[in-house]
Amino acid sequence: MKKSLIALALLLSLLPLSGCSDWEDPAQDDVFQTLKEYYSTEEPDREPSPLTSFSLPYFEGETADPIVCADGPHQVLGALLYEGLFALDPHWEPQPLLAERYTYNAATRTYTIELRSGISFSDGAPLTAYDVVSTLQRARSSPRYASRLQDVASVYSYGSTVEIHLQRDNAQLPALLDIPITKAGTEDALFPVGTGPYYYTNQDGSPRLLVNPAWHTDHPLPLQEIGLVRCKDSDSVAYAFYAREVQLLAYDLTATHGSNVSGIGINEDAPSSLMHYIGLNVNHAPLNNPTVRHALSLGIDRTECVNAYLLSHGLPAQYPLSPTSALYPAQMDVAYSPDNFDSAMSAAGFTSGQNISLTMLVNAESEFKVSAAQKIAADLSRHDIKINVEVLPWDNFLQRLRSGNFDLYYGECRMTADWNLQSLLGTGGSLNYGGYTDPKMDTLVQASLSSDEQQRSEAYHSLYSYFEQQSPLLPVCFKSLSVLMPSGAVDKITPTAANPFYNFSQWNLHMK
Repeated sequence: MKKSLIALALLLSLLPLSGCSDWEDPAQDDVFQTLKEYYSTEEPDREPSPLTSFSLPYFEGETADPIVCADGPHQVLGALLYEGLFALDPHWEPQPLLAERYTYNAATRTYTIELRSGISFSDGAPLTAYDVVSTLQRARSSPRYASRLQDVASVYSYGSTVEIHLQRDNAQLPALLDIPITKAGTEDALFPVGTGPYYYTNQDGSPRLLVNPAWHTDHPLPLQEIGLVRCKDSDSVAYAFYAREVQLLAYDLTATHGSNVSGIGINEDAPSSLMHYIGLNVNHAPLNNPTVRHALSLGIDRTECVNAYLLSHGLPAQYPLSPTSALYPAQMDVAYSPDNFDSAMSAAGFTSGQNISLTMLVNAESEFKVSAAQKIAADLSRHDIKINVEVLPWDNFLQRLRSGNFDLYYGECRMTADWNLQSLLGTGGSLNYGGYTDPKMDTLVQASLSSDEQQRSEAYHSLYSYFEQQSPLLPVCFKSLSVLMPSGAVDKITPTAANPFYNFSQWNLHMK
């Protein structure tokens, strides 16, 4: 409750209802007075009003095709309209959904996936392997999914079987196949046909979602109908939530647009695969020394960065995978200690009193990242290495990274659920701006991707043990996305980054 109050107080103060963000505006005082009264301890038994309706926002005239639509309301709707071959659980483990079973032939790098029988789209048409292949082929060339499917060489359909051929061995591919499947030939419709628990209708000019009578699961759903509220942009979505016209938003409260979201309510965080990290130019001394890099990793107070600069919407991480994954080596975590950092810098020979100046770049568009970068730079400048922060517009920031004209940078990367490090650390990787090259790291990364269930734990342990020694980049945390709802609207929910309605059939909504 304390965390929600702090976040909501900040967000309410920035809501552009009056067109003014001046902290001295009397209207702002009214907002905080309202919050004070609402959370007054003098009324501990105050009960929130139950919901009288449940609606979600949408953008009229914009596609809800889950393969190409933008982040925002339509991706949220897609979680109710569409399903993938697999679904990721809260620990990032792929669970079969439209897929019944699969086999993988490592020698030929071929997946054979059998579809579940009896699955139908919301219009009654049966799901076929052709529908799956059609969707995956579109996904391979889409901005949203192209990078995760870059190792797919070809996709074929045979009756109820989907066959996927890879260019490179990857035994973790099912974790990447939560891509929403649509009925082939309906992708040009604003709302393509899906197999999810609901379907879209605009009968009588009243847009809404209705329960899909052909849904393959017999679990009862908490709502027979979900209203849709027309919005023209993200600001109108924020106001619709503030005005209680819509009852759920999935938002990144630490992004620039996050300050536009408001409303007295609750938020439940869903751990995401968005990693914040400090990138290093390993071609610049002294960052070419792994002992120095490891010492700098010990100097980052990750918990403080998350709590102070991400409003606690994140999870500290010393390794490049989400701490909510079963593969995360929690037993190897080292709690932040200034004394440990001092000792490591002394052992590396950087406590002589000399000054070695380095520069950390950060993108100006995110105040959260700028603040975190300045905090980390200050903490790491206790000894000989002095780090200055240079704040740059996005285009200049990216140009400097691509040219290698930097010492350190504060970055953000969306990891895939197989936790593939090839783009970040692999020789010639597309995001390997620091020029890190290490044949042993390349081998360990590939071994982790190739490992089966029996080998996986050991393979990833070897990878992260070597990662700790080399510290080619310094993870800070994994951001969390927030699901916002009115107070008292629902009992405990467990949203995931891909699905704010995870286990929706088990939600207990409080409706009047």
